Amino acid sequence: MTPSRPARFGMVGSGFRAHFFQRLARDLPDRFALTGVVSRTAERRAEVEQDWEVPAVGSVAELLAGDRPDFVLLSVPWDVAPVVLGELVAAGMPSITETPPAPDVPGLRALWADVGASGLVQVAEHSPFMPAHAARIEMVRRGHLGRPTSVQVSSTHQYHAVGLVRALLGVGFDEVEVSAKEFVAPLVNPLSRAGWTDDDEPHDATTTLATLDFGDGRSALYDLTDNQSRNRLRGNRLVVRGSHGELIDDRLMRLTGPRTIVESHLIRRQTGVEQDLPGFDLEHLSLDGQVLYRNPFEGARLGDDDIAGASLLAGMAAWVGGGAPPYPLAEGCQDHLVGRAIVESAATGRTVRTAVEPWGR
Repeated sequence: MTPSRPARFGMVGSGFRAHFFQRLARDLPDRFALTGVVSRTAERRAEVEQDWEVPAVGSVAELLAGDRPDFVLLSVPWDVAPVVLGELVAAGMPSITETPPAPDVPGLRALWADVGASGLVQVAEHSPFMPAHAARIEMVRRGHLGRPTSVQVSSTHQYHAVGLVRALLGVGFDEVEVSAKEFVAPLVNPLSRAGWTDDDEPHDATTTLATLDFGDGRSALYDLTDNQSRNRLRGNRLVVRGSHGELIDDRLMRLTGPRTIVESHLIRRQTGVEQDLPGFDLEHLSLDGQVLYRNPFEGARLGDDDIAGASLLAGMAAWVGGGAPPYPLAEGCQDHLVGRAIVESAATGRTVRTAVEPWGR
């Protein structure tokens, strides 16, 4: 159901990731309206006003003094986010910050001490909102695997991967034991953020392998190679194991009765292929004829990453209207805490055990 009016949001930051959310406001004008953008330099503000056709200002105070938005999205450097969040919370403005919410563990603790009790801050962790991942999470929630016990993820880095693992296992803020190691091997790197590199020669790339022990029989294996999310020579892999079955990417094996093991597949209904004329779009993902995920933005022809971003914006709009929070600050802090433990263990060669932090108490 389309809301009666678009959700109105402001942005702090105008870089690479901010452009994703600006595009969503442009492509979904019935759902989202970008009221203004804070950018540091006069030159960049002029570019934003020309290219994005929205007002650009130099401070949060100016953003809130004008056409006041329903909420503000931050897309700024890690060390800047806590400062801006403090300013927004002081103004009583609901906010959502790009990942991670602070640069390091001391920064997370300081941020929580500053704004955690306000209840005004969410985190734009998109991984659990990706359509295929959302369908897998729903599959686990419906009990198709029994009790989930382990996750193996090889697709995205640190806090993104941790957020996905935690969602699939249903773990909260308990202590986690992390053991990681790095391996260096040659790999061609055809694509970067800027596009094709036109470099077909192998270069040293680091792969990080880490085991995560969440206790009570729950574990995860983290596997990531440098630039994996953009390097198409390395695929995405996800395994979820449970007491009654196993999911390998989109293939589910499970016990359904005495001496009965069945195989099912997560099916993506994608229009616009061959003689399907309505245009390229995601309709839904299903398992054995039961829809696990339905695209809430069908008709906009968005890619999966944009669907996840739009879902976060829609979640923010629902939250400021009295609904459930899309991704609370405590969850984002925990994701980054465990992600930093992976980095620390890989760098030192030692096992790292996280503590229960203030946001988890």
